[in-house]
Amino acid sequence: MSNNLVTTRWRLAIGAVVVTFLATACGGGASGTAQSTAKGPVPEPATPVTITFSSWIGNEPSIKKMAAEFHKEHPNITISFQNLPAEESGQKLTAQVAGGNAPDAAFVDASTVAGFASRGALVNLDDYISRGKIVDPSDYVAAFKTFTTFKNSMYGLPFDGESTALFYRTDRFQEAGITSPPTTWDEFEADAKQLTDPAHKKYGIAMFAPESAYYWYPWLWQAGGEVLDKNGKIAFNSEAGKKAAEFYVGLTKYSPKDYLNSNSYDGRVAFANAQVGMYVAGAWFAGTLDQEFPKIKGKWAVAPLPKGTAGCGTTIAGDALTLFRGKNQDAAWKWIEFLSKPDNMAEWTYKSEGSTLLPPRKSLLASPDLVKEKPILKGFADAMKCGVSNVIADPNWGRMEESLNKELGKAMYGDQSADAALDAAASSGGN
Repeated sequence: MSNNLVTTRWRLAIGAVVVTFLATACGGGASGTAQSTAKGPVPEPATPVTITFSSWIGNEPSIKKMAAEFHKEHPNITISFQNLPAEESGQKLTAQVAGGNAPDAAFVDASTVAGFASRGALVNLDDYISRGKIVDPSDYVAAFKTFTTFKNSMYGLPFDGESTALFYRTDRFQEAGITSPPTTWDEFEADAKQLTDPAHKKYGIAMFAPESAYYWYPWLWQAGGEVLDKNGKIAFNSEAGKKAAEFYVGLTKYSPKDYLNSNSYDGRVAFANAQVGMYVAGAWFAGTLDQEFPKIKGKWAVAPLPKGTAGCGTTIAGDALTLFRGKNQDAAWKWIEFLSKPDNMAEWTYKSEGSTLLPPRKSLLASPDLVKEKPILKGFADAMKCGVSNVIADPNWGRMEESLNKELGKAMYGDQSADAALDAAASSGGN
């Protein structure tokens, strides 16, 4: 997948696999979580050390370049890449942890960090962070930091990410007499309606039942709702949740029915051929449009999602760097700390050719350099401040979300009301 962020369809699969495997293969996990307790700067190894690094990015030119630069700075540390497909990463790592042969460090879907940490597989990074000057926890976007935090400690370093925003066809908007992208729910629905003309196979927005929960979350947060309450109990069927679900499910009438059972990747052609005027997706979609549909360049743009009564809110996704418990922790820390340098993070994300990744550091997101390098990312960078993590550190969350996805999908097909969908999901996924 080049170095573009793993798209939503893979993230949903990866998360489900990891939840299942952590609950079964790892058993109770190791007791406690390892943490460095030494003081002062982390020392260089006295003798040559080879550390293993599991990822699906080991063959990327920019990572190979960074590994070579790292070895020059730390001649006693050699990086051995364990390369595997993104969709197999969670399952492979879980099996390695269970078998006692986990890698020293890994590049992982950030949504899996809390699960691995809860099983005692990862190193608590708080002490390492405090002993250096490169990693500044306060510089991370709050939602990305949430991904990598377990019991108030960091077990991963956010490395790249994306936010969800609104793609819109500027030619369709002009044709419909719409002068600017919507900024409120009312404007959003009005635009979707104005863009919809079934007789000519033109629609306002693409909706996908198999991914219904993931793309509903922003509306939930914008309405002031939460997935779970502060006690970890289901809260998505609150009054705010039902308001959001009714609005979200109601948008289905402005969506082409032949894509309803598809997903946000396969449905990209509906936007490319102008069948739909609006499309909600992550930054990966911008790269896909540029690479696969260059002829529509200049006919689409990006804007933040509209605000609800509680303000803005959008889903985020990303990847993180982690340390697994083992004998080479100090050397492995130096590697992921090196990758976390602002210049390296910029090089991996928005400075990489063809990449639509964003850095999860606030200082880099605010840098004029980002917009200069990749103007199309401005809308996504702006949306970062509204990012909310939908990752729940609860062993039952996979089952709960599966139920929510199923019931919202049924509502989209008209088999039940939006209210009934949330109540059914809360009942069958009850915790």
